[in-house]
Amino acid sequence: MTFETSIESLPNTSSITIRKFKSLGINTYYDLLNYFPNRYEDYSLITKINKIQVGETVTITGKIVEAKNQYTRSRVTIQKVVVKDDTGTIEINWFNQPYLIGLFKTGELISVAGNIKLFGSKILLEPKEYEVGIQRIHTGRLVPIYPEKKGLSTKTTRQKIDSIVKQISNTGYQVCETLPKELISLNNLMGEEMAYKTIHFPDSRSMADKARERLAFDELFYIQLANDQVKKEWKDEQVKNKFELNDNYELLIKRFIDELPFKLTIDQKKVIKEIISDLKKISPMNRFLQGDVGSGKTIVAAIACYLSFLNGYLSLIMAPTEILANQHYESIKQLFYKYKNIRVVLITGSTKNQNLQDQIDKAHIVIGTHALLSKKNHFKKVGLVVIDEQHRFGVNQRAVLKEKTLNPHLLTMTATPIPRTVALTLYGELDQSYIEEMPKGRQLIKTFLIPKNKRNDGYRWIKKQIKIEGAQVFIVCPLIEESETETLKSVKAVKIEFESIKNIFPEFRLGLLHGKIKSAEKQKIMSDFKDHKIDILLSTPVVEVGIDIPGATIMIIEGAERFGLAQLHQLRGRVGRSDKQSYCLLFSENLSEKTIKRLNFFCKNNLGVRLAEFDLQNRGAGNIFGTEQHGFVNLKIANLADFELISKTKKAVEYFVGKYKIEEWEELEKAIEKYKGEKISRD
Repeated sequence: MTFETSIESLPNTSSITIRKFKSLGINTYYDLLNYFPNRYEDYSLITKINKIQVGETVTITGKIVEAKNQYTRSRVTIQKVVVKDDTGTIEINWFNQPYLIGLFKTGELISVAGNIKLFGSKILLEPKEYEVGIQRIHTGRLVPIYPEKKGLSTKTTRQKIDSIVKQISNTGYQVCETLPKELISLNNLMGEEMAYKTIHFPDSRSMADKARERLAFDELFYIQLANDQVKKEWKDEQVKNKFELNDNYELLIKRFIDELPFKLTIDQKKVIKEIISDLKKISPMNRFLQGDVGSGKTIVAAIACYLSFLNGYLSLIMAPTEILANQHYESIKQLFYKYKNIRVVLITGSTKNQNLQDQIDKAHIVIGTHALLSKKNHFKKVGLVVIDEQHRFGVNQRAVLKEKTLNPHLLTMTATPIPRTVALTLYGELDQSYIEEMPKGRQLIKTFLIPKNKRNDGYRWIKKQIKIEGAQVFIVCPLIEESETETLKSVKAVKIEFESIKNIFPEFRLGLLHGKIKSAEKQKIMSDFKDHKIDILLSTPVVEVGIDIPGATIMIIEGAERFGLAQLHQLRGRVGRSDKQSYCLLFSENLSEKTIKRLNFFCKNNLGVRLAEFDLQNRGAGNIFGTEQHGFVNLKIANLADFELISKTKKAVEYFVGKYKIEEWEELEKAIEKYKGEKISRD
């Protein structure tokens, strides 16, 4: 066997199980070994039957003396099993699993782990895990618990990983160390082979922690070394279309800025300076611009596009959704409305135009979704590509651009607040810029957590705001349709809420927006809202990015507890787009003390990065990016809130690149290639 052995070679494994593993992206033994447990159950207390105590979690081992199905009048079947050791007997009951009796044969040895309960005057063992025979995989130890996805039980996953671990031991297969010995020693790390065995089947929690530390160290080290390699490769390349910034161009850019209907902030000026400095270089720009919703990233991108135009080059602006692409199209057209010689074109998946290529050939700025990279579209003299809210645009897309004989400057922008430690870890290959200052004249959005008993008061206040102030209102609901899942039944579904809101606000004009609506209809709804033909727009979080409605001054978020703070912040940023006072109302019910504390923190803080750091510490990395985007984090075991380990791996990478060449470390080079390849967009 090797790490590259296909999981189809797993012994005693059905084709259905193989298919389930493959649906999770688990294709090799290595992939399965890297499917880590998210916690452990402690079944290590092995107890004689006469020593058990009510309330304990134990493992008992003995012989089966009786196994039978019992049928009750209520149609519940009880699987009654009596187990005996040399000190006594105990009854164990399962429910509605009649097939189990066929697995339990009288006289066989069985180990059962579970909780000791008192039922009347009778002591019973409530089973959690069992295994027949002498093996100890599921009982009698710290037992790994795996995520149950695609219909795979944690028990099946545990069995298959145990099979691989045993093969490693039995065949003498050596798990290669990827790191130099001195790095392992300097950082007091467990050996890699021992770490893989221990993370799945630890002898103690302290050993599990040591294994997790080693494998998390590896993951963060690979990411940061991959960042370093990608950055070096990027710097070694040359742009095909070189920019110039002569005195005349500087004068024209200054005039463009002076003619804007607003003054640039200090942060915007600083970032523009950084970008122009990049554009003058031979090596392509690869800059990541982070700024809060409404901080003015679009004007920064527009100035870069203007310099591209002055040099005679085409600029592409790419967005993840048609709504956001349309928003950029309108904004960019407005910024350049005096410049009749600058042609702006929109291309999305729903664009239908027989003369599309002719439009592209005549355009100076082309805006669209990833449909821009379609093989049928051909671009000449591209100088700049701007990617908005597409955090993982990377090597695959660059390869597509190169196939089109392009090697442009790249500017990636995001309004998703990402803690700097996270940004430097995940996107260390990018030069990073920040806009933290909001444009002058913008008022802070007042945010309130509305308890259930104040909801009607909130509705009355909203009616006054619409009638007296001409306010427009967003109402955001987490789901489109009522979920069948028990835990989500209380969540407001936008379609159901729409009918309810119609009854609450019968005198106002309502609109409904969600992801299942066709693109053309979405666009009309947004146009109507912008033109004040809609007073209240109900929506799913599709409004999170890319919608600019200056008249909207009230944001209601239903089920606010279901969102990460960074995502709430982006939703809040849909209002407050003018000089009018804006408000954000969080509607939530049945909140825990911890959730109330978190939402109150949101109400008192308007800086996105601070909110993201709070969620990183308290809820994990997935909540930084929201339900639609958390997948691009792709960390298997490392924790982005472990600042100490991130710092250690950063120093380790600096040590490595200062002393070694990556080509001398074949296994390490293979490991980081995967991470270099994962720097791609989430489509």
